Amino acid sequence: MLASLSVPAPLAALLRRLPESPPSYGVAVALNLALAHGVLERAAFEPLADRRLRIEASDAGTGITLTLGERGFVAAQGRADVVIRARLADFVLLALRREDPDTLFFSRRLVIEGDTELGLSVKNALDALDWDRLPKPLARLLRRAAAACAPEA
Repeated sequence: MLASLSVPAPLAALLRRLPESPPSYGVAVALNLALAHGVLERAAFEPLADRRLRIEASDAGTGITLTLGERGFVAAQGRADVVIRARLADFVLLALRREDPDTLFFSRRLVIEGDTELGLSVKNALDALDWDRLPKPLARLLRRAAAACAPEA
């Protein structure tokens, strides 16, 4: 089952050595595409304007840092205002809506540090994501991922 998956230690050691800018830019581009297709509403993310959000995969030993600029999401550097941390598998479970963020938070599998009010704003904005507006190729990819992660009967 996906919840029990973890990033292997040798891979985590490699990931910790790689620069974080490329994945941060990649996630920023994906989020901007989601904004452009109406999957995400910019207004919901306005609390992030000129503030830094860091998302860390604890088992991978790495993360990304983003902010919301005038033209959308951008990769950021420097100290984050809020850090959201979980294992990579838990982030996948959240994205697939197999786990509830509150359940992960109260079981301490999802940690919010720093400006928790900002972190909760981001969490709520992601909860409001309109999955029906995803571009068809991305929707197919998520359906395949969901099927691959389905618990065996």
